[in-house]
Amino acid sequence: MALMKMFTRSPRKAAEPVPAAPTKAERHPREAGPGSRGWTGRGGGMAALVPSVTEYRGTTVQVCGLWPFSSGASSPMIGVPLGRHEETQATVCCDPISWFQRARLISNPSAFILGKPGLGKSTLVRRMFLGLSAQGVHPLVLGDLKGEHVKAVQALGGQVIKLGRGVGYLNILDPGQAVEVAQLLEGSDHHEAATRVRADAHGRCLNMVVSLITISRNNPPTDQEQTILDRALRVLDDKFVGIPVLKDLLDVIVSAPDELRQVALDRGDMAVYLQETRALEATLLGLTGGGKLGEIFSQQTTNPMKRDRAVVFDVSSIDGTETDLQAAVLLACWSYGFGTVNVANALADAGLEPRRNYFVVLDELWRALRSGKGMVDRVDALTRLNRSVGVGQIMISHTMSDLLALPAEEDRMKARGFVERSGMVICGGLPASEMPLLTSAIPLSRQEQQKLISWQDPPAWDSRGVDVEPPGRGKFLIKVGGRPGIPVQVGLTSIETGDHGVNDTETRWHAPADSLLGPAAPELPLEGGTP
Repeated sequence: MALMKMFTRSPRKAAEPVPAAPTKAERHPREAGPGSRGWTGRGGGMAALVPSVTEYRGTTVQVCGLWPFSSGASSPMIGVPLGRHEETQATVCCDPISWFQRARLISNPSAFILGKPGLGKSTLVRRMFLGLSAQGVHPLVLGDLKGEHVKAVQALGGQVIKLGRGVGYLNILDPGQAVEVAQLLEGSDHHEAATRVRADAHGRCLNMVVSLITISRNNPPTDQEQTILDRALRVLDDKFVGIPVLKDLLDVIVSAPDELRQVALDRGDMAVYLQETRALEATLLGLTGGGKLGEIFSQQTTNPMKRDRAVVFDVSSIDGTETDLQAAVLLACWSYGFGTVNVANALADAGLEPRRNYFVVLDELWRALRSGKGMVDRVDALTRLNRSVGVGQIMISHTMSDLLALPAEEDRMKARGFVERSGMVICGGLPASEMPLLTSAIPLSRQEQQKLISWQDPPAWDSRGVDVEPPGRGKFLIKVGGRPGIPVQVGLTSIETGDHGVNDTETRWHAPADSLLGPAAPELPLEGGTP
């Protein structure tokens, strides 16, 4: 009985039924229909892989009937087509004039390009001014040191002005068309405009004379010397018949008229006047009869600039070792070009000519800045008023170090201001050492910095002699303020990429008809009969 009791279970209540689990249809009630990949089940046709559809790109006028099956572009579509977005492959359109005038994306029509040599800065600039010329904007290349833009300007039917030793002259005292335009404005009862044109021409002449003296001495003239130069130029304006040259300015100072002796404060003592003007006469004598700046500025202008077409100043004949001469010629071209633009604007304001807009290219900016103390102020005075005079401009240099390699701290701050004041900054491949300097002027994320650093790497080694391009050639990052940069790969047309196209800047490296490894051509015999 005890064992039986141990295995006897106590009675309990009857078990209650457990509710059944809800079915899948009850948990997620929905209407019958296909999933994201199609109908499920046998014969449903569900796709294991969804293929990517072909994408088309068009304007709102072209795709308006496809709404709502269209989406906005991730890159601006206003301006000159440059190429495709590096990540999305969307078309990127950009130029400083269109982004300022039409898109209102930047506050002033200017751009600054930075990048190592050989990565396509000049090609990008040519693409911009070729596109702008089709919109009625006249490109002005004010100083082409390598002759890179001559073919493009010639293709546009523009004017090529050659400057160099024995090639061409540019008279810095030539007011251009300011005198004729001032007389035309006075004849049309626009006396205030005529006065402004004459004053602007006088100021540019004085600025250029001071700039040449600064480059020649590597130091700016004194305040008293600048006052003497100003008064001497006014004497020429009042009494000289025709267009003066630097020799005429020197003759005025040597003749010691009463107007100059008054500002020289000689107190009636000729010896004091001679002492005050001795250094000035010596510098001007070097500018008129040789010296390190040659005679380019000592004679009348050989090819006056026209204001109704594209213009390029071809200064490629000047050797690269003559840095002072190159800087002086660049400044003279910039001053001459902006003076012509001012004359065109005065005529347009008076209703005597149609309104013209210009796209000014200032290449190799670092050469002018390094030519002497005070040159930053001269460049700053030439380029600051681009928005008010209806001029878009683009400045080109290699690195921020080029702009900041100046002896004076105030000059370095002003040079950095060229980048900070630009409406947009376009960066190509740059070394890692440039990133702290660049980020002090424009904000760059870590990803953007790494992208710029990767673009400056050299191409892969190829022993077969095949032309291998650097990974960063034609790639640029467009930065506007604190907005994310737009990486673009510049695309070229067949006309631009041809062996003799507008982008062919290495004509001297073209292989001749015969192989370069063949025997050399015999030398021409000299007068003695021996080679």
